[in-house]
Amino acid sequence: MKAWLLVFAAGLMEVGFAISLKYTKGFTALGPSLLTMTLAGFSLALLSQSLKVLPVGTAYAAWTGIGAVGTALVGMAVYGEPRDAARIACLLLIVAGVVGLKLVSAPH
Repeated sequence: MKAWLLVFAAGLMEVGFAISLKYTKGFTALGPSLLTMTLAGFSLALLSQSLKVLPVGTAYAAWTGIGAVGTALVGMAVYGEPRDAARIACLLLIVAGVVGLKLVSAPH
């Protein structure tokens, strides 16, 4: 279970990384650039720790799914990105995939 918590935390860091990337201005803005690199580093460090227990394909797919869904939700909530039913349905499919991976994956 600890490994899955690490994947979830890494996914949240991935959301922060993706959102902060928006403010780097092509990595010319120092503060946002440092934040982006820090969050990316922590995200990868947490993911790598989870790989001590979880299969790499499972952990990576869950990590990217958490990051993608979280970033899309922030985009909708903060930046007014589209909230149409088809987009929500697709995000729910990603969530279902991540949950499914958790349910069917045993540590190696």
